[in-house]
This record gives sequence, C-alpha cells and structure tokens, in this order.
Amino acid sequence: MEIIIKGASEEFAEKLVALAAQHHAELSISTVRPGWTVDRAERYLHDLTASSRRMAEMVIVDGDGYIDADHLRRVIGKLNGPSNSLKRTVDRGVRKGWWPDDTPAPITPVSNPNNPSWHQNIAYRMDKELVPVFREALARITAGKKAAEDQQP
Repeated sequence: MEIIIKGASEEFAEKLVALAAQHHAELSISTVRPGWTVDRAERYLHDLTASSRRMAEMVIVDGDGYIDADHLRRVIGKLNGPSNSLKRTVDRGVRKGWWPDDTPAPITPVSNPNNPSWHQNIAYRMDKELVPVFREALARITAGKKAAEDQQP
C-alpha cells in the first residue's frame, strides 16, 4: 500500500511514523521540497529553447525580476514562442518528475491592468525571492560552459 500526503509538516510526518510503528506497519517517508531550488532552476534553464533562455536571462539579470515586454520584443522579436516555451518547460518538468506538480512557473506575464481584455503583455516578472536562485543557476551554467571550453584542445 502506498499513501501520499502532500504539504505535511515535519512534525506531522514524525507523528505518522510513530503511529505506524505502534501498529507494526512498515512505513517509509520521502519528502519533496516544493518550489524552486538552484538545481531545479538549472535544469529548467537548460531545457528551455535558445530564445526562451535568452528571455529568462533578461528577466533575471537585466530586469532583476521584472522587464518591459517592449524591451524584450526589441531584442528577441515576437514573444509568443519564447513565452510558450517557458510554460511548456514547467509542464514537461512535472511530467518527467523533475519538480513537484504544484511548482509555479518562475516567470509570468504581466497584463495591462487598464486593458485586460487586450492580451498583449506589458512585462514579464519573477518573484523577488526566486531571482537569486535563478542567478545562481545561470552562474552554474556559465561556469560549466567555461569549463567545457577550457578542456577543448
């Protein structure tokens, strides 16, 4: 038998193990931390298309978590493909078990509050607490590329 409990506190898990032990049940607990870690962010960034990775880098580095969509359009061009890839990569990561299924998209569009029915986004944003996580992931990727280049004859 397998029982899955999501979002349980460590205290609850300990009580559950103690209860199971009283009934001589075999119980194992595995925990999956929700949200974005540096490892997950690195995997996410690696799995993006080139244009969506550039878009993510601009939100993270250039915009410090918030960047105007018009600026992105001037640099990247149309944003439909890259922005769709940002979402599809989150979904693919859930399917492949790279992160929990309730992991939110790290980069989200910002609609015009004065004209929400017109669907062109005015910006893209990342929660402030995620910016350092994704910067560290970008630093790892850059360091890995540099190390690979240094090893080539």
